[in-house]
Amino acid sequence: MSENEEQIVLRIDDLPKCPRCEGDALLLAQFPNSWKNNRGEDVDGLREALLCPACDREPAAAELVALFAVDDQVDPSNADVFGGLVAAWVESVRHREVDLAMLDDQEERWRNGDL
Repeated sequence: MSENEEQIVLRIDDLPKCPRCEGDALLLAQFPNSWKNNRGEDVDGLREALLCPACDREPAAAELVALFAVDDQVDPSNADVFGGLVAAWVESVRHREVDLAMLDDQEERWRNGDL
């Protein structure tokens, strides 16, 4: 792997349930992620994302979910297509931002014992 490439680790077995709907996930991706801390310093870490057929609706996820619906497994005949779709989905996940209104609502519901 060259210095400019990043490693994405994929899992398709023994996946946790989707944290949004508690349904079965199709894929877990772990990939490098970095951000700036309060002092403006770079912090490198890892981020995980689950692909859920019920919750993930953006185009990159929909294409990957469709592939899983058509092909039960990844094999040499669909590996290139799968790799391209995974790369596009991870890139879309990488740019997701936290919905602060939803987070505030969940925190309030949790504090009130409603969650």
